[in-house]
Amino acid sequence: GGPQPQPGQEVSVKVLGALEDGGLVERDPRLNFVPGHGDVVQALELGVPTMQPGEISFFLAACPYAYGRPGREPDVPPEAPLLFEVTLLEVRDGPDPQPLPPAARLRLGSQRRERGNFHFARGDFAAALRSYRLALHALDGPATVPPGPDEEEELQEQRVKCLNNCAAAEMKVGRVEEALAACEAALRISPDNGRALLRRGQLLAEQGRDAEAALVLRRALELDPVSKVIHAELSRLAKRQSPPSST
Repeated sequence: GGPQPQPGQEVSVKVLGALEDGGLVERDPRLNFVPGHGDVVQALELGVPTMQPGEISFFLAACPYAYGRPGREPDVPPEAPLLFEVTLLEVRDGPDPQPLPPAARLRLGSQRRERGNFHFARGDFAAALRSYRLALHALDGPATVPPGPDEEEELQEQRVKCLNNCAAAEMKVGRVEEALAACEAALRISPDNGRALLRRGQLLAEQGRDAEAALVLRRALELDPVSKVIHAELSRLAKRQSPPSST
């Protein structure tokens, strides 16, 4: 009885998950999450908001809605469907953002970025973007105490990783301007970040801004002179700029 979970609300569920052979791979007596934050498999993200408190449901999840093509080492094989038994225990308003110590912000940001990497690996780039943005939100959130020099350096490193990941996911869904903005945000933090420079060069070339792309890629090559990818991008630009030979 009671209303279904609404966007932004937090839920508590009891979860059991089994393989086709009956092997139990999930057992959590009280799993807490906010649907839409990308912290659980898609079967739960999509299924739990259709439930009412006290309801018990079974979700048969094809592999894209469970652990995808890679599976999950060591207990979920690749491309494995899962059967979930879910009991919706409680629905409540989502937690208000609370100031966290720097170490907790780093931990939460890392968890959400790893979750984004999981979605990215299984080809769900929209879910990956949600997780990466939530990771950035955690890293940029209010702190109970100012971070020390080492913690601030680590926070900046994590931000750059998340922004690079955002750029990669945006590129996968064809949003060039958004990907370029993520690269530029990463480079404002770390001007010599090789991955951001490479992606920015690729994106500028995709927009036909060849002269700008060449400058960025040459800078990336200075930082990584043996990179085959950068050499290939510069070679492609050079061929595009060379006039066709006459016969």
